[in-house]
Amino acid sequence: MPFDRAGLDEALAALRAYDWGADAAALVPIDAAVVAAHGEATLRDDLERALVALLAPGSSRATKEYVCRRLALVGTGASVPALAALLDDPDHAHMARFALERIDGPEATAALRAALGTTHGDRRIGVISSLAGRGDAGSVPLLAGLLTAEAPLAVAAASGLGRLAIPAAAAALAAAPAQLPATVAAAISDARLACADALLAAGDRAAARQIFAAIATAVGDNPTSHRDRALRIAARRGSLACLDDTSPG
Repeated sequence: MPFDRAGLDEALAALRAYDWGADAAALVPIDAAVVAAHGEATLRDDLERALVALLAPGSSRATKEYVCRRLALVGTGASVPALAALLDDPDHAHMARFALERIDGPEATAALRAALGTTHGDRRIGVISSLAGRGDAGSVPLLAGLLTAEAPLAVAAASGLGRLAIPAAAAALAAAPAQLPATVAAAISDARLACADALLAAGDRAAARQIFAAIATAVGDNPTSHRDRALRIAARRGSLACLDDTSPG
């Protein structure tokens, strides 16, 4: 896609007035600029500033969605404040997170962590998913603190820890209180299995086997539900997979 810098301003003006149903062909020069910007720092800075300006109030939802998608490709820490401001907006939170998940650097991670304390409902759950999607090990204490929150949030926190699947996440899940709502307890068990699988895949058989054994012990020898039977089978299979073929027994 050839890039003509002379047409970029016109395309940005079209984006400023853009809405659903409008001809997207007018925006093609912006897409070309996004590609060209990866080899030209000055262009990237100029394009990023122009796109961020279109996240201001007054732009249509269609414009902001387009901008977020492009900032996911060319955005830097300079885009983060404008994107973070949308994280509790019902109309724009999803696309703001889409961009922040993909922007390298500590600014995006810090903004998502901070949003755990400022967002609400499904948007807060979405932030948890984004932190897990970024593989943010530093968010483990924050997610661990949500395991005793209301059930939907606690389930999301457990799932996020399971997606991180690192030793710190496994430890946080193991330390969760025993008396929790059934949905939360189930999410924690699933997340612990995910951590154990990841540890086993990474070669830490001892840590993985400890988790599988703990899950099997919690279920007991006579599970009474389909779920508990499935957990027991998964834990036993995991324990067998942890056996070192070079060791006797």
